[in-house]
Amino acid sequence: MVRIILIAIFLFSLPSFAQKAEGGSFSTEVVVKKQLNYLLYSPESTKQLKPLIIFLHGSGEKGNDLERVKVHGPFKYLKTHKLDAYVLAPQCPQEEYWDQEVLYRLIQKVIKENKIDPNRIYLTGLSMGAWGAWNLAFSHPDMFAALVPIAGFVDRVPMIENCKIKDIPTRIFHGLVDDVVDVNYSINIYKKLKTCSTDIELTIFDDANHDSWTRVYDDPTIYEWMLQQKKQ
Repeated sequence: MVRIILIAIFLFSLPSFAQKAEGGSFSTEVVVKKQLNYLLYSPESTKQLKPLIIFLHGSGEKGNDLERVKVHGPFKYLKTHKLDAYVLAPQCPQEEYWDQEVLYRLIQKVIKENKIDPNRIYLTGLSMGAWGAWNLAFSHPDMFAALVPIAGFVDRVPMIENCKIKDIPTRIFHGLVDDVVDVNYSINIYKKLKTCSTDIELTIFDDANHDSWTRVYDDPTIYEWMLQQKKQ
């Protein structure tokens, strides 16, 4: 009994330690230099304001050889056709992914230096480029008059903030048997956008694997559709 009393006295005599926390603030400046090489196609006549089509390539065309960005998409089409529009195709550095703010600054530079109609700027991309196009459209939804993502992964933020781009006419394409980027990414974002978008369509090619873009970009129809779109 004596031992129990002594232990109890010892425990109750221990000093109490009050928690102490202080608030603070921290500020710093981080400067990161980025460089993007790019191709810019100009229409035959530039006396009047002309539309701008922005094309983001896939992961296979990364690097510092601009000939790679001609393999697919609008610049492949331009080998045998003409477009009455500027076409901008940046090239993503080998060890990087599309950075929407770097792309935005490049687009601003091109707009400033050329006679581009700010109400007729169109954004398209394939695979990694479609992922980049989704993110860029959500970062700057007021910039684009049309969006054409093909076979692209869709991040969680666009899935949550889907109605942020409800006013951008959108055409989504994907291959049903795509074994690189699951077709359900396009299906799910389409379902989300369908609840609020004013103009959206999803095309799934039953016989296409990951390359669902060749038939889209080789067809004049997609360019005709884009060039008809204009921001209100």
